[in-house]
Amino acid sequence: MISADTKDALARDLPDQPHCRAALLAGLAAYGAQRDGAFVTHRHAIARLFWSLLDERKSSAIQNRPPTRLAKLPTFAVELPPRLRTLPPKPVHRCDRLAELRAAFLACGSLAAGAHGYHLEFVVAQPALAARLEWMLRSTGLPPKRVLRKGRTVFYYKDFEAIAEVLTLIGAFAAVLQLEDVRALRETKNRIHRLVNTEAANLDRTARAAAAARRTIEFIANAYGLRRLSPALREIAELRLRHPDESLSELGRRCNPSIAKPTVSSRLATLERLAERLRSGRGSGRQPGKGSGHF
Repeated sequence: MISADTKDALARDLPDQPHCRAALLAGLAAYGAQRDGAFVTHRHAIARLFWSLLDERKSSAIQNRPPTRLAKLPTFAVELPPRLRTLPPKPVHRCDRLAELRAAFLACGSLAAGAHGYHLEFVVAQPALAARLEWMLRSTGLPPKRVLRKGRTVFYYKDFEAIAEVLTLIGAFAAVLQLEDVRALRETKNRIHRLVNTEAANLDRTARAAAAARRTIEFIANAYGLRRLSPALREIAELRLRHPDESLSELGRRCNPSIAKPTVSSRLATLERLAERLRSGRGSGRQPGKGSGHF
């Protein structure tokens, strides 16, 4: 959709200078499809642009031809004057080269901004035209990538900045703004997804740690008894059991007096060390306050 809208907008925008209009016309004739001595396109706006640039338009008309067999697309044709049936010399002036690049995009280019990224390409069938178009694109300081597809040369860009620069050079300002909107929306969605994934991962880690702490405390309660713990350890153990879904910070605020998250973590680590001693049989005989140290 963005490709069609961009072409329709460009087709309505005629260059101011006669030599730029001549370069645009010659470019359309060169890069566009030619059948039976006529310029052929599937977009009425491009056919009308080509016709409006002709000096011979009084003797020419836009013809409706049968739709293409495969895509069932409407087809429009304008008779090519003899002077436009041969490839002209390369333009000398920069503005004329940009006008020809605009013609190339209208005739054989496409633009996409889908889920797989941004893509601007030009598909050229004739080797001589491919060499000419590559020279045109390189003259802008933005050399394209090149690949062969079904015997045709394809020049393409995938980098957003390069695509925006090429579109700006050929006057497709509305397309650049639309691509900026797409990029901003995509970056916002990606940022939200990253935040959601990070939060989900944090919640998952917190839940696993809380579950492990509860299992440790339940083991200590059965093997040692919570009443034998020091008041501080007993308090945090009982809070962990009563509030299994709360974070360490929330547990710390429930203590009397409240304590910081690192202190809560330290006390739970102490309980884990006690559980390890009990499992190894080294802490079963200890009495609270007698040889048990910090327990």
